[in-house]
Amino acid sequence: MPSGAAAPAPSRLSLWTPVAAYMALVFGLSSMSSPPVPANIWDKFLHAGFYGVLALVTLRATSGGRLAGLTPRAVVLAWVITTAYGVSDEFHQSFVPLRSADARDVVADAAGAALALGVAQAAGIILRSRAAAGRA
Repeated sequence: MPSGAAAPAPSRLSLWTPVAAYMALVFGLSSMSSPPVPANIWDKFLHAGFYGVLALVTLRATSGGRLAGLTPRAVVLAWVITTAYGVSDEFHQSFVPLRSADARDVVADAAGAALALGVAQAAGIILRSRAAAGRA
């Protein structure tokens, strides 16, 4: 590739397959009556962590896999998708033996997603400003 030429845009498949795969992992864990969880860790931290990662993988997709695509719209869309999946996952758990839906889990999911996306947005701003300073 010639110097200064833009890299080809990632395909939709390469952007959204990790999102679907991670959602499938969460669905699989949610389908277990007694999922494996580390001892002495509050389950809300686990929810926040899992959904924070899902939010970042989703942000990669909503931003087109590019730093320039990391816009407030891409961040909000990633949060909405992640939180909606958290709601649907809690509904799914209501049908799993020995599990129940819990609105506090959705709050933890949404909070973990928001925290991860906030950090990603801040990192994007810093990286873009450094890149701009390097071009000046």
